This record gives sequence, structure tokens and C-alpha cells, in this order.
Amino acid sequence: MLDWNDYRRQLKTTMGDLGKLSPGTMDGYRTIATAYKDSGHLDAKTRELMSIAVGVALRCDGCITVHTDAAIRHGATKDEIAEACNVAISISAGAALVYSARALDAVAQHPTVQAAKAGE
Repeated sequence: MLDWNDYRRQLKTTMGDLGKLSPGTMDGYRTIATAYKDSGHLDAKTRELMSIAVGVALRCDGCITVHTDAAIRHGATKDEIAEACNVAISISAGAALVYSARALDAVAQHPTVQAAKAGE
């Protein structure tokens, strides 16, 4: 099993190294990552729970460890984090369903399938 605390520490070090190699990229990321914080529309715990759900849906271990840590620091409970994960599961399954329909649409539009339909 992954040691999430150690992984989070490793990420901080590696991201710091990346920031030295590409400071413009890291500055841009920081701008995007913090732009919403002053809006006042959502509290920090809610934003972190949403970030966990997105991290799970995107399969991003770094997002999971960083935002789980932040969510807990902002008062999130295990049950709230589990509910955020449930949202990710429903979205991921729903996205797979929608993209399955897109795949079938691509099949229907394929020239070979179109030619076969024309020959029926």
C-alpha cells in the first residue's frame, strides 16, 4: 500500500525541483490553483472535497494526497471524504456511459459501416 504522507512529501520536493527548472509553468499553475480562493462562494473544506472527487475521477494520486490532507485540515470527516469519492464514482461511471455512446456513434459513422448499410 502506498505511504500517502511520504508520497505527499516527495511530491513537494519534486514539484519544487520542477519549479526551479520551469518557474513560469509553476507560477502559472499557482495562479490557476489559487484564483478562486477569494471568491467567497465556497468554503475551503467544500473546495477540497470537490478537489478530492476530481482527483479520484482523473486518477491523480498527487491530487488525492494533497487534497485529502487539506480537506482534513479544514475539518472534513472520513464520511464527507467518502461521499466526495462516491460523487467521483458516479461521475466516472456516467462519463464512461456517455463516452460509450460516443464510441457507438463513431462506429455508426465509420465508412465501412455506412457502406454495409447502403448495401442492405
